[in-house]
Amino acid sequence: MVWTTYKEKLRKLSERIVDAQRPIRILDAIKWAPSFDEELRKSKFKDIPKVDADYYESLPLGFDPEKKITEFEEIIADAKSQVGVEDELARMMIQNCEEYKNVVHMLENRGTKKFYDYAKILYGSPKETFRDEKTTINDLARVMYDILSILDDAVLGPVYPEDLSAEDVIKKLNKRFENYFVDNPVRAKLSDGIVADAAAGSDSVKIREGALFSQRDVDILEVHEGWVHVGTTLNGQNQHICRFLSKGPPRVAPTQEGLAILMEIFSFVSYPRRARTINDRVLGIDKCEDGANILELLEFYRTEGYSEEDCINNAKRVFRGGVLTGGAPFTKDIAYIKGFIENYNFMRAAMKAGKPEYIPYLFVGKIHSSDVPVWYHKHQEGIVDPPKYLPPQFKDLNGVAVWMSFSNVFNMIDMKKVQEYFSKIF
Repeated sequence: MVWTTYKEKLRKLSERIVDAQRPIRILDAIKWAPSFDEELRKSKFKDIPKVDADYYESLPLGFDPEKKITEFEEIIADAKSQVGVEDELARMMIQNCEEYKNVVHMLENRGTKKFYDYAKILYGSPKETFRDEKTTINDLARVMYDILSILDDAVLGPVYPEDLSAEDVIKKLNKRFENYFVDNPVRAKLSDGIVADAAAGSDSVKIREGALFSQRDVDILEVHEGWVHVGTTLNGQNQHICRFLSKGPPRVAPTQEGLAILMEIFSFVSYPRRARTINDRVLGIDKCEDGANILELLEFYRTEGYSEEDCINNAKRVFRGGVLTGGAPFTKDIAYIKGFIENYNFMRAAMKAGKPEYIPYLFVGKIHSSDVPVWYHKHQEGIVDPPKYLPPQFKDLNGVAVWMSFSNVFNMIDMKKVQEYFSKIF
């Protein structure tokens, strides 16, 4: 037997994970045909389309589920025997493989209640609590709903018209990406097969053909899809050993989406209507968990002032893969709020502990915030490369350090009393 080093073993296992997960495309496996949108419109939103297990059966997964699970089990067995479960990186690779197995099980059960059971294991539920063990994601979403519902975008600043075509946006983004990804050909390009207006790939940002955008949307797409989603993918791909950091299982979704939201806020490009959209998806998932069907959810979004197209797209994000009669949503979209809070609290805790050097490693690849100390220490051991692409706010941490320091102090103030005082003035 040829002797191999610890680093060689990690590298080989890492490459196997990247290869094994490659054909798994969750969103492609649960997408709806455009005809279902038309069915809803023709029925005047009174009939539930037949997007069920039989429909999803007609959408090929692109892999054999049984063989794929066996492949991940073989990687797990080799990680245990070749590296050992006492090793931190071996445990992470094993955990990733176990998650991918559950992803396969979830996709095998598209259009059934079991799909939701696995989605809940993988992504969580609005009813789960944060680390304080008392505040749920839905509690936070309802508070945000009350605040955001009374903010009028028109009095906050200039209104940005949605007068940019997808082609216009692509030109603007490509010029900006050239300046940020200086030695990597990251490009924006047209796509007509996505539910969202935009989606990040490994080295590209897809823009939905036919969608209209504002200048503010371009700013958001630059930092959200480009700096965060594409940036962390490339940082993972640039790893000389742990290239599995370029691909993330569902557990990393909150950190990824939370970072994207943080960057929108740190760059001052977000706005209340966008925040409401993200927040209302959490409320929609919670409603579906409690039994609301797709028609009831469409009515919820309609009463919140969304356009017909946005109502449909929001509802599709909640129900894709699940059961349209209620009780079984796709829970991925809780990741935005969940991850924002988790990342923000991680940074506050790192500053308070005197460990600001940990914070840039949130961008080292597709990772979970709780694993950052491990990645930083593995960098010190020469196993993990530092993140190559970092937003300016994280290259120079002075501003973040002051922000987080004041944030920790704010916790000492009783906001309820402050609000009571100012309510009398307002």
